[in-house]
Amino acid sequence: MQTSALGKVVTFVLGWGIAVLMFFPIFWMVLTSFKTEIAAVSPSLDFHPTLSSYAQVQSRANYFFFAMNSVIISVGATIVALLLSIPAAYVMAFFPTHRTRGTLLWMLSTKMLPPVGALVPIYLLMRDTGLLDTRSGLIAIYTLMNLPIVVWMLFTFFKEVPRDIIEAGRMDGAGRMGELRHVLLPLSLPGVASTGLLSLILCWNEAFWSLNVTSSHAAPLTAFIASFSSPEGLFFGKLSAASTLAVAPILIFGWLSQRQLVRGLTFGAVK
Repeated sequence: MQTSALGKVVTFVLGWGIAVLMFFPIFWMVLTSFKTEIAAVSPSLDFHPTLSSYAQVQSRANYFFFAMNSVIISVGATIVALLLSIPAAYVMAFFPTHRTRGTLLWMLSTKMLPPVGALVPIYLLMRDTGLLDTRSGLIAIYTLMNLPIVVWMLFTFFKEVPRDIIEAGRMDGAGRMGELRHVLLPLSLPGVASTGLLSLILCWNEAFWSLNVTSSHAAPLTAFIASFSSPEGLFFGKLSAASTLAVAPILIFGWLSQRQLVRGLTFGAVK
């Protein structure tokens, strides 16, 4: 009993320690955003809170313009990725061939390629097709960037659905589309939702491509943050304020949807 109680205490302390360690950078960023530039340089808790950094950030750049770009691009890329991945994962899960495993591994291996290795050809392709600095161009890139992860997750969730239920639907006369729409998707809805949430978060946080293929018209919030880094140096107050404004929507969204995300990620874990 003592060993069990000690284990619970260690687990409790370790869990809270990891949580505090992960949350501290966010806490310090928000704290710094309420400091003046002079006070922001010093790592001190003794300061007079001010909204001057937020006022300067908004006066310098239209936050809502960048935020709207982030919403449209992230939601658009997530929807397109799901529309492409659901039928692909369905076929791989229920009609596998000897090439299915190799295809899945090849798709996952593309995530190991450093993005900078594909920057030049993708940049030239977007330039020649007129997609540079457009929302459509970023949606296409973000979709392709997340497709391997989305397909893998959906494939895993679909494999957890009992085949007896699928067979019952087929015996009742459900065709391929009916089987997918009316049987498989409702049963695996938590998994599909968590996959969409993860894709949305990855799109929102993506910085490499947004900084290299956009300039003004389609720039999302990651470009908004980068605009406060100048050759004169880093202005920590304004940079922290811009970062707080950029991460606040996705943090709030993640907090509100954490139950659905955890439920989807643990879908099929308990039989």
